[in-house]
Amino acid sequence: MTLALSTPVTGAAQTGLTSPSFTLVSASAPDSNGRQYAVSAISVTPASTDVNTASRPFTITAWWPKVVRFLQYITNSGRSISVPVNAYKWVTRKGVTCHADLPPQQLLITTTAEVPAGADALDATAIRLALSQHFGAVAQSSAEFGNTCVSATP
Repeated sequence: MTLALSTPVTGAAQTGLTSPSFTLVSASAPDSNGRQYAVSAISVTPASTDVNTASRPFTITAWWPKVVRFLQYITNSGRSISVPVNAYKWVTRKGVTCHADLPPQQLLITTTAEVPAGADALDATAIRLALSQHFGAVAQSSAEFGNTCVSATP
């Protein structure tokens, strides 16, 4: 899987943030089937220096299957008994403060694409269309989703 983010990454719109930009550095992923970047600097108004630290992580990690699964069994009638799924994930971790007397907690944002085995070969365009729509909708509604997460109202 290719994850080669250019730096800085321009952040999507969020209420109360002006021109968010994140400088990334390559970081060690937790396992061999991942690639990770850590936020080393932030340019945003209002100013913030809340970058990646051990107690308050700020990372993005891409994961892919260690072993890609394939269609395993086709019956005489040409039907597959079961269709395995290959899962690809993007995970953002951000340390957040919940209470002054508590240690930082982790906010997790996970996007998982569960691709049925065989679709990569027979329907790659549909996979790309779904991903395009998903990430376009996420980018378009970033501020609204942020408002929902902060206010707990849709």
